[in-house]
Amino acid sequence: MAFHKVHLTINYETDNAVNVKNVYRTGYHFQPKKNWINDPNAPMYYKGVYHLFYQYNPKGAVWGNIIWAHSVSTDLINWIPLEPAIVPSKPFDKYGCWSGSATILPGDKPIILYTGIINKKPEPGHQVQNYAIPANYSDPYLQKWIKPDNNPVIKPIHENVSSFRDPTTAWFNNGHWKTIIGSKNDHRGIAYLYRSRDFIKWTKAKHPFHTKVGTGMWECPDFFPVSSQGTNGLDTSALGKDVKYVFKVSLDMTRFDYYTIGTYNLIKDKYVPDNTSVDGWAGLRYDYGNFYASKTFFDPIKKRRILLGWANESSATSEDIAKGWAGIHLIPRKLWLDPSGNKLLQWPIRELEKLRGKMVELSNVKVKKGDTVEVKGITAAQADVDVTFTFSSLDKAELYDPKWGKFPPENVAKSICGIKGAKVQGGLGPFGLVTLASKKLEEYTPVFFRIFKTIDKKHKVLLCSDATPSSLNPNEYKPSFGGFVDVDLTEKKLSLRSLIDHSVIESFAEGGMTVISSRVYPTLAVAENAHLHVFNNGSEIITIKRLNAWSMKTARIN
Repeated sequence: MAFHKVHLTINYETDNAVNVKNVYRTGYHFQPKKNWINDPNAPMYYKGVYHLFYQYNPKGAVWGNIIWAHSVSTDLINWIPLEPAIVPSKPFDKYGCWSGSATILPGDKPIILYTGIINKKPEPGHQVQNYAIPANYSDPYLQKWIKPDNNPVIKPIHENVSSFRDPTTAWFNNGHWKTIIGSKNDHRGIAYLYRSRDFIKWTKAKHPFHTKVGTGMWECPDFFPVSSQGTNGLDTSALGKDVKYVFKVSLDMTRFDYYTIGTYNLIKDKYVPDNTSVDGWAGLRYDYGNFYASKTFFDPIKKRRILLGWANESSATSEDIAKGWAGIHLIPRKLWLDPSGNKLLQWPIRELEKLRGKMVELSNVKVKKGDTVEVKGITAAQADVDVTFTFSSLDKAELYDPKWGKFPPENVAKSICGIKGAKVQGGLGPFGLVTLASKKLEEYTPVFFRIFKTIDKKHKVLLCSDATPSSLNPNEYKPSFGGFVDVDLTEKKLSLRSLIDHSVIESFAEGGMTVISSRVYPTLAVAENAHLHVFNNGSEIITIKRLNAWSMKTARIN
C-alpha cells in the first residue's frame, strides 16, 4: 500500500486509450480525469482563488513519474485544472518533484518549497529541498512557476539522503523563517528544523524540532497553531497566550496520520507534546481509516484551518490500471481544538452543502433488534446523511472484554470492530447506517456504533466502518476500521454523518470527534442499484431522533 512503491518497468504514454471504469469514480470528491494522484502538496489562498497542488503521475495509474499538478477553485469543491506547476527538468529535481508546501511571504508573495530527487539511488531516491516562485505575481491563477538555478537550498549533509523530504509551510518568529523536514535514523522518526532570514540560505538547528524512537520515517510533517478559544483558525506564524500547537506526521510504517497537541518553545525552537497526547503509533489520528499524507492551510478569508488528505485505492493494482485512475482526495475539513484542549475536531467545509439536492427526513422512528429502515428517495450511491440516534438506557451495554487489552494499543478499536461486526448481536448496538447496499444485502458497508461498559462502570463508545461485506470481488482489500469516540453519554444520544460517494464513505461521529474513511468497490450496489438503510442489531431499542439525507449533485472537477 506504500505510495513510494516504484513501478519503473511500466511505461505509459499520456495519450494512451484508457479503459476507464466510471462506476467507482466519485461524484463530488477531488480526482483528476485519469492517472495516479497522491499527496495534496501546497494548498493555499491567493488573490481570491484557492490553489491545490498535488502529486500526480501523468503517465499512468500507478505511482511514478511524479510531478506537481495544479487545480484552482473559488469554493474548494468545484475545481478547474491548470497546466502542471512543477515538473522534473533540472539536475536538482531530475528524477521527481515530491511533496512540499506553500508559504505566503510579506507583500503577498507565495513561494513553494518541495523535495527534488537528484538520483534514483539509494532507493527511493536521493532527496534535496528546492524552491519555486511564480513567474507573475499579478496572476491570481499562478499559472507559471520558476525554479531558480540556485537550487537546491537545503541538502542533507549528515542526514539520511533517502529519507529527507516534505518541507512544511514555513512560519516566522525571532527574525527567521522556520521550516521542518521529515526524516528518520534507523527506526527513529525525526523532524529537522531549518532557519532562514531570506528563504534562500537555510541553516539547520543544532537539535531536532521533535523526534521519537520506534516510529520510523516521518513523512509529510505538519506544524500549526490552534486557538484554545472558539473554532477560528490561526495563521501559521500566530503567537499568543490562547494558542496551542499541533504536530502531525504521516508514518510510513503504518500508513496512518498521527498528531499530538503540545507547546512550542520559541527559545529552543522545540516542540513538546502534552502529557495527554500519546506520541507514537497509539496516538490520535485525524482519520482512523484510509487517509494519508494530509496537509493543512490557513484560510485568511474565512479565518479557518483546513485539512486536506489523500485516500488511495483498496483495489488491486491491475484493476487500477484497467480503470485508468487511482487515488482521490477526501472532502476538505475545517479543523479546530476541542474545548477539552486534548484533541481536534473536524467537519466537512460548509461549501459542500451547496451540492445538496433532494432531501428526505425521518424523525422519531424506533428501530428494534434485527430491524432495518430503508432511506428511500435519494441517490444512495452519492449522498450526504446526517443522523442523531437516542436510546433510553445504558443498562444493556456489553461488558468490555479485559482480554482486548492484549491487542496492540494502536489496533484495539480496529480489532474489536473486526470481531464484533454488524452481524454480531449486541446489547447497546451495533446500530447505524448500512451504506452502498445491494437489494438483497449480498453487499453492504455498515457504519455503526457499539457501546461497552467497563468494569469500573464507565462506558466506551466505538465507531466502526466495516468494508468486509462491501464487495463480492475477492481481490479487494476490505478492512474493518474502528475508532473510539470520547463522548459523554449523559444525554443518551449519538450523532453520525456519512458522505457516500460511489467508492468512498467518510463518516464523522459526534460532530467530528472521530472520523473514519473507507474505500469500497461493490459489484452489485452501484449507481441506482445502491440502497441506504438504518439498522439496529442490539437488544436495546434505538430511536432515529432525526435523520436528514440528501442526494448530492456532481461537483465540477475537470
